[in-house]
Amino acid sequence: MQTVLVLSGPNLSRLGSREPDVYGGATLADIAAQCAAVGRELGLKVDFRQTDDEAELVGWVHEAVDGRLPIVLNPAAFTHYSYALRDALAMRTAPLIEVHLSNPATREAFRHNSVVAGVATGTVAGFGALSYQLALRAVAALCLPTPGSPTPGSPTQGPQAPAGAERS
Repeated sequence: MQTVLVLSGPNLSRLGSREPDVYGGATLADIAAQCAAVGRELGLKVDFRQTDDEAELVGWVHEAVDGRLPIVLNPAAFTHYSYALRDALAMRTAPLIEVHLSNPATREAFRHNSVVAGVATGTVAGFGALSYQLALRAVAALCLPTPGSPTPGSPTQGPQAPAGAERS
């Protein structure tokens, strides 16, 4: 089963009480439970973590890089200025989906810039808690074989020629 790290940055432990008009009423525990359920449905093992500490988050990214693990990341405030996080993410060895509960492009000007976006596979933003679930679906689509798709290492076109045979 493919493990995916679902990482959340600073202040997200305050969801449910923090600006519910912007971030919704779901708590981080609610989102973690939703991610676990979607992960089971998709055949993913979800390892859900949150920290307010930039160094700890960078360490988790290094863990993912070394383990070739996909990441779903809500960098929160680190989105806009953490070059340490961006540089760690640039070493990624598997898909990286950036996630935001709100849509930063519709908010204050300082939120419009993401230093993470340039090294991410893609970004899901503005769908509240659903953003995490959509990101997990993207990871599954990118990492897990689908029925009828070739398995890694198998030929992608037509039958394989017998050993020693030349294809024209």
